[in-house]
Amino acid sequence: MCKANDDEHKHDHSHTHTHANGHTHTHTHEHEHGTRVRVEKDVLGKNDRLADYNRGWLAGRGVLALNLVSSPGAGKTTLLERTVRDLADLSPTVIEGDQETDRDAQRIRAAGCRAVQLNTGVGCHLDAAMVARGLEELNPAIGSVVFVENVGNLVCPALFDLGERAKVVVCSVPEGDDKPLKYPHMFRAGRVVLLNKTDLLPYVPFDTARFIEGVRQVNPIVRVIPVSALRGDGLAEWYDWVREQATQRQPALR
Repeated sequence: MCKANDDEHKHDHSHTHTHANGHTHTHTHEHEHGTRVRVEKDVLGKNDRLADYNRGWLAGRGVLALNLVSSPGAGKTTLLERTVRDLADLSPTVIEGDQETDRDAQRIRAAGCRAVQLNTGVGCHLDAAMVARGLEELNPAIGSVVFVENVGNLVCPALFDLGERAKVVVCSVPEGDDKPLKYPHMFRAGRVVLLNKTDLLPYVPFDTARFIEGVRQVNPIVRVIPVSALRGDGLAEWYDWVREQATQRQPALR
């Protein structure tokens, strides 16, 4: 049996996503004995450099930034509405990421908090360049907290550093207890996991112990906090964690 040249078994093609705000990123697909999807190293490298810029910008002002990630419908916005009201003393602001509309930003503003909406169009995540523009528009106060509500997606946001202090993974009871094992990269990237909608536990099949076991399997050190954004259960522990992170800020520039 003859062995064909490797070039006969693989080919590359690229496609470019242009977001509604003009940002463009390219995904290259390399096919070799099957399909393997690879994000261009230069795209992630550029993003990481911008993320480092954001990190320095935030640290220079003593601002804590937290990146909230989840599947669509996990309850991030409802959680943030309550959080920004209850942590008003931290002067919170919010960067909202969605493919279209500014509905979530409107909800956050109605809760008494400044917010900027970033629309990604066909894009499935926020990146560091978008967040840099959002920070410039928000101009958060020295010593404040910025919450970034990422686009609902448990895949792409795991790859993109925004310059945040930590990723906060928000899951919900109706999604099922197998999410950590199905989306391990996101749970490895998270510093804390909020299990939301615990008020629904009596009504849906969900094994909390199995969920936590799955989280520990992919990330043994991540903190898991069961909460109900609707009823307020567990939110005190979430708020304590945010305040703990806020006390660890680097000093602001004079």
